[in-house]
Order: sequence, then C-alpha cells, then structure tokens
Amino acid sequence: MKDIIRVSIVILAVSAILLFINAKLANTSGTSGKNSITVFNWGEYLDPDLLKQFEEETGIKVIYETFDSNEAMMTKIEQGGTTYDIAVPSEYAIEKMNESGLLLPIDKAKLPNFQNIDPYFLDLAFDPENKFSVPYFWGTLGIAYNPKLLEGQTFESWEDLWDPTLEQEVVLVDSAREVIGMGLNALGYSLNSTNSLELEEAANKLKTLKPNIKAIIGDEITQLMVNGEAAVALTWSGQAADMMWDNEDIDYVVPEEGSNLWFDNMVIPRTAKNIEGAHAFINFMLDAEVAAQNADYVGYSTPNLAAMNFMDPEVIEDERYYPDEEARDHLEVYKNLGLEMLGTYNELFLGLKMELQ
Repeated sequence: MKDIIRVSIVILAVSAILLFINAKLANTSGTSGKNSITVFNWGEYLDPDLLKQFEEETGIKVIYETFDSNEAMMTKIEQGGTTYDIAVPSEYAIEKMNESGLLLPIDKAKLPNFQNIDPYFLDLAFDPENKFSVPYFWGTLGIAYNPKLLEGQTFESWEDLWDPTLEQEVVLVDSAREVIGMGLNALGYSLNSTNSLELEEAANKLKTLKPNIKAIIGDEITQLMVNGEAAVALTWSGQAADMMWDNEDIDYVVPEEGSNLWFDNMVIPRTAKNIEGAHAFINFMLDAEVAAQNADYVGYSTPNLAAMNFMDPEVIEDERYYPDEEARDHLEVYKNLGLEMLGTYNELFLGLKMELQ
C-alpha cells in the first residue's frame, strides 16, 4: 500500500512539474496577453533594438517569432494553435489570407503615423484601401554577382545565367514562385502565367540551367556570396544589399526582360488577442526615425516617405535599391494564383530540384 501511495505522489509531482513547464513555455512562445504581443516576421527582418525601444516606450512585451516562407506562416496562422498579433506576409499571401478570413481590419484612426507612407505603396490591387495591411518593406528580384570572380563579366539579361562559362557558379533561392517566375521572364512570359504550355516551356528551360546551378538554398546564399564561394545568385534586392555591405565587390541588377516587384505588409491575424497592442506596434514601426533605423539595419527598401529624411542620401538615391516609378512600372507584382496553380508551380520546382540530385 505504501508503495502505491509513494508512486502516486511521484506521479502527481511529475505532473505538477510538467504543467509548470508547459505554462512557462506558453508564456514564451506566442501567447499574447494584455501587456504583450506576439510578432511573426521573416528572419532577420527587424532591428532587435527597436523591439526593446517599443517595450520601453509602451510597457508592452514583445514575443518575437520568425518564419521562412509565406506558406509556412499561413499554415501556422490557419491552424490557430498560436496567438499572433502581427504578421508580415507578402502581397499575394495577403490577398489569400483575406479571402480565407484570416485577417482583422486595420483601424487607421489608431495609426497617426500612417500618413508617413508614400502614396505609391497604398491602395494596391492585393488590398485596395489598405483595409487589412500596412506597408513594411518592398523590393525587387534580380541577380547578385561578383565580377572579380568572373573576369569582369556583367549581367543585363536573365539569359546571361545560361552562359556556359558559369558552370557550377549560380545559386538560386529555394522558392518556387521566384525560380519558375525567372524561367517565365527569361522566355518573355509573365511571371504570373497560368498557361500550361508556357509553364512547361519555362520548366524545360530551367532544366537546361542544370550545369550552371551550384545550389538551391535559403538564407545561406548571403554567406556563400560574401565569402566568395559563389559568384552569381538569384536573390532579392535586400539580401543583395546585405551581401554588398559585407563584400563591396558584389553588384546587383534587375534584368532587362523584367522581374518581380514585391511588397511585404504588416497585418493583424484573426488569432490576435491584443488588438490595441498590435495597432500600437504598427504605429511605432511607421514612425519616421524608427522606419529609417529599421531600413538601415535590414537593408530592404522602406515605403516610408518621411523616413527618407533620416537616411543616407547615397542609399535612397541608389536605383539598385530604390528604382524610380518608371522602372517599377516595368516590373510585375505576384498575383494570388489559387491553390491549384500554386501546386503546379511547386511541382515544376520540385521537378527541377530532383533533376539536380
């Protein structure tokens, strides 16, 4: 009998410890409250000093989590297991999340700093009147390259990536829309094409790039380029800016056939528990000096017009990062192609990756 009582006590003690641990984990992994918010953002996409500043100014604690793709972010929010007060999706993901009822409306009366946004970045097709989203960063997709490793070679066209001298030199971002879109652009087609013949042609075109492909990877691309372990990369303008910051031999170009113009915006998911806190965070990030500091740290282009007054003129006048309106109008924004067509893009991309194995 004593043994049974002893075992029962041990079980109760262990259960109490596990409940305590679970409670502690909940407090540190996405459970928002009155005095806290949970922010879900891309990796390396916010100056951590600004989180401390926000907490000091508002008394609201920030729980910060990151994701590496729009699809992973949407799945987690849709499942609803974690409470997120802020997320930062790209334009086509915002459209899809809104269609799926995953977003709460933005109350602009609580965002006096909303006036700082450049009107060019407002009322875009993926969210007319910005009912559900607030601009955060924007940029382009292009080619980062190191002429010193390539005997002075430069890049003007997507077709240049197929140059036979680039054997095992080209690194691609691990993302279906970007890579398949590049293949479509190289053939003169829209990167939003849903034409099965055009998509098949693009997939076949990309397979002929196989001898030049060194790797298809994620954030590691930056270090490979900085260290001179890769000479050419399909990448985003902000990631290229990071490379150029650490290795001044690297350059970046948007090919003449056209490319992707993308936008990442702050949204409030329907899982939000601290909506007041979420609005306070968005308004904080829209402050001119805060947005300038964040853009300096992250390296991507800010849509905050007032922030330009606090930034290095050499940066905001550099058309590699801040192409003018005429250049931007030549680029395409990703459309929400629907689940079935996105599946087709993913299958074609997977086929390319399997060719490399």
